[in-house]
Amino acid sequence: MSSLTSTPTTSGSKATGTTGMGQLPPLLKGMPWLVWRQHRAVFWTVLGASALAVAFIVFQRSQLHIAGYTPLSTGLRLLPILLGVFLGAPLFAGDLENGTAKLVVTQSVDRTRWLTTKLALTALVVIVSTVALSAAFGWWWNLYKSEVTAMEWISEPTFNNTGPVPVALSLFCVFGGVAIGVVLRRTLIAMVVTLGFTVAVQLVWSHFLLSLGNVVTGTSSKGVLAEAAIQTLPTGAHQMDGSRPSFLTGDGKLLDWNTCGDAPTEQAREVCLQKADVVGWSVDYLPISQMNGMQWLGASILLALTAAVTVFLFFWGRKRLA
Repeated sequence: MSSLTSTPTTSGSKATGTTGMGQLPPLLKGMPWLVWRQHRAVFWTVLGASALAVAFIVFQRSQLHIAGYTPLSTGLRLLPILLGVFLGAPLFAGDLENGTAKLVVTQSVDRTRWLTTKLALTALVVIVSTVALSAAFGWWWNLYKSEVTAMEWISEPTFNNTGPVPVALSLFCVFGGVAIGVVLRRTLIAMVVTLGFTVAVQLVWSHFLLSLGNVVTGTSSKGVLAEAAIQTLPTGAHQMDGSRPSFLTGDGKLLDWNTCGDAPTEQAREVCLQKADVVGWSVDYLPISQMNGMQWLGASILLALTAAVTVFLFFWGRKRLA
């Protein structure tokens, strides 16, 4: 982490719009320039790694290849965790631990302005990186979503790496890490705790992921063979409760799929099912058409949580950033 410095200017520079060396002024000035300079190593690492990943995806997609799809999707799933640990946790914890925060607040810099600038610039880096990765990965997956891989649209490697989900999930993990760093004020401890926090976020998110959709029930009265149940599902549908539909009786009742399963022969089983008035199957599923809606609903929840963490940072941080 570099030391905090200021950039002197001259009246000639202001008049001509150039620096004393005749060069154009930097894109960032003042506090944004200072924050970028302080964290430029991790910012450039995040942006550079994202650019390489996007280039890899574009190459694979242009060649109509799927090689590397699984390892890359796994790596992208780890991105919110890595960003939270290595970008979020040290953002203020390092300043509080090494005394830089005291230097800042004793200068003419307002704490709120310092807090706002660091959070805004960090959020910008996260958004640029994750939006690019999400768009590229989604573009790659579009080649295969009409095929058998469409059955996996609800899986985390696909659902969490496309649309607004990776952006919102990464922002929440990063800002959660920032809050942990501000409270604990020790970089290493904050990074360890943030690791546990981001892993827990991923686990909780995975547990409630299916609840973001509206379950649809499909029925078939074309027989009791398992193929008849599968035929009731539209392309790309995710069947709920594993792969076990329920038997449907003539009066609309549902029976467990193991009904008459202990019959000694197939003929005896058919007789048993006829006595039970079984006419077909009932299957609960999530259609692939709900994917976008589920992603935006989940992203909205994550962004609301991120906003709550941000409010906490401003109320807690303005008094504790010293």
